[in-house]
Order: sequence, then C-alpha cells, then structure tokens
Amino acid sequence: MIRIFGTLATLWLILTGAAVAQDRPVVVELYTSQGCSSCPPADAYFLEKLSKRDDVIALALHVDYWDYIGWKDNFADPAYTARQQSYARAAGHRSVYTPQMIVNGQDHVVGTKPDKLEKLIRSHKAQSGDVDLTIERRGNRVAISARSAVTTPMIVHLVRYTPQESVSIKRGENAGKVLTYANIVDDWQTIGNWNGRSPLKMDARAKEDAPAVILIQRADGGPILAAAKID
Repeated sequence: MIRIFGTLATLWLILTGAAVAQDRPVVVELYTSQGCSSCPPADAYFLEKLSKRDDVIALALHVDYWDYIGWKDNFADPAYTARQQSYARAAGHRSVYTPQMIVNGQDHVVGTKPDKLEKLIRSHKAQSGDVDLTIERRGNRVAISARSAVTTPMIVHLVRYTPQESVSIKRGENAGKVLTYANIVDDWQTIGNWNGRSPLKMDARAKEDAPAVILIQRADGGPILAAAKID
C-alpha cells in the first residue's frame, strides 16, 4: 500500500471510510459495576464527557466481583475482571477496585478524579508512538494494517460496545436508581499476535451497524501502542 501524507491522506481516509491512529487517540478503560455505590459519578463522567471526545477511545468494562452484594450486573463479564487483574499484576498491585480508569494500558487512576485523568490524557497525547495503525470497514469485516518501529510481542484486540443503555437497579447499593451507561463493552476478542518485525495485515469480522475498535497492545498487561475506531 502506498502511504499518503498530509491533507491528501485525510481526504483519502474520509472517502474510503478508513480510520487511522495518526492522531493517536488515548484509550481510557473504565472498570465499573452496577452494584458499586461509588461508581455512578465515574459512570456519569464517562457518559457526559469521555465518550463524546474525538481524542479519546472510551471503553466501559463491567466487572463481576460486586455481584454478590445483592445485584448482578447484566453487563459484567469475568473476562473483564481478569483483564483488570492482569493490569494490577503488571503494576505490582495486590488488589483491584471500582471505579478505576486505565489510561493507554499503562497509568492507573481512581475513576472519581477527573482532573488527574485529564492530566494523564494530555501526557499520553503528547507522546510519540511506535506503531502506525490503519483500519477500514469493508462490509461486515474490518481490514487492519500496521507498521511498528519496535519488535516486541504484541496482541491485536477487536472490541465492540453498546454506545448507551439505561438500567433500573432493583437491589444492592444502588437500589432504586436508574443509571445510564456509555460505551459498554459487550464483545472483546483477541484476534492476533504480532512481533512488529514485518508489516501487519489482517482482517476480522465485525457487524456493520456497531462501532468497532482495534487495539494493539504489548503482551501481559502492557501499554496500548495504537488504537483506532470506526463508528
């Protein structure tokens, strides 16, 4: 593929429906739960602010470890709990909590501290990246291509999410509340491994009517090196 730069590249991307991580959107993962009384402010911030930003890919992952206190989170998945735990192990932390936000798979921040989160987002936006990623929707598939300036074990993830949904909480710490959530992850797949030694070219199945996110991340809970989204 011929690489096109500057305004011509932007025009080409618009015409083809492709998305490129040249502006390096920052990935923010919110670990939350419908059964967590401390989570609604973080959920609201996620809904009102982060999910609407073009420079951020906001992903809400609902964990299952609060289900025992009286309300089962219908968005929760043990795989998301395991992902949060892998971040904790990588950082040398002994426990996990909600609400927690992970920035680009690297920095951890309490979900009720938006000022600290904003500083981290600005810091990550200012960093140069080692991986150039381009994705393009082709019917019910997403074409993925990437080049890397580093050679290291990396994992390619496909993430899909529901943009918004409201839930009436009947029991537990949030009983009686109707809470609205944004960018609720409902499908997370590992679709490939890559070492960066040669250009990456692959595709993956993705519904035409649902947002799709591609993440390239270092293995074992490492940082996210590139990300791109198609709505």
